[in-house]
Amino acid sequence: MWLNTWTGEFVIKIDRPRYAILSHVWNVEGEQSYSSTREIQRSVHQQSQMDQLVSYAYRMSEKIRRACAVARAHGYRYIWVDSCCIDKTSSAELSEAINSMFTWYRNASVCYAFLPDVRSNQSPRAHNSDFRESRWFTRGWTLQELLAPEAVVFLSHDWQVIGTKSSLASLIALVTTIPTSVLLCTASLRDFSVARRMSWASKRSTTRVEDEAYSLLGIFDINMPTLYGEG
Repeated sequence: MWLNTWTGEFVIKIDRPRYAILSHVWNVEGEQSYSSTREIQRSVHQQSQMDQLVSYAYRMSEKIRRACAVARAHGYRYIWVDSCCIDKTSSAELSEAINSMFTWYRNASVCYAFLPDVRSNQSPRAHNSDFRESRWFTRGWTLQELLAPEAVVFLSHDWQVIGTKSSLASLIALVTTIPTSVLLCTASLRDFSVARRMSWASKRSTTRVEDEAYSLLGIFDINMPTLYGEG
């Protein structure tokens, strides 16, 4: 299920479309969820098409609106955002999503990595730059979101492009200890030992302890049932 970047509506397509995907660190106060997105869609469904567009624009969270705007400007009609495109009240859907996450990021035409703690008027390569210190590099789930897609575009706090995974590969390698060959997808993850891949995640953390394991499934090519609540 994707979001239409023009209307904010959910779209279900049998054939995988050309789509963008968002990588982000969740806000501590919460994110726009699947259920809240559905509620917005239901409440504006009876309005005229123009009024629907206006309502979506004002009622969607700023992050969703801006992500759609960036993708739309780059010619993408569809975008996938984990916070609002997964129905987390369904344990079956959540388990499928967690096991499929790496593939969804890998199959995206582009991944937009939103870094709200990075200024746009600062060089990422500057000593002690915001980019080097970004919280995005410390979270568990963003590791696979860095590794899986071939094209990653980094966006600053005001949604300006500050570089790509390709153009910043040498700097990202310094920050993460991940070889540039892996970042540029010229080497397979299977070429590296379990210990080496585990070391890339060793300084990252997740909010829920189970996610320390679940966020690594795609990196180790593992599929398993998921169960939250047991730690």
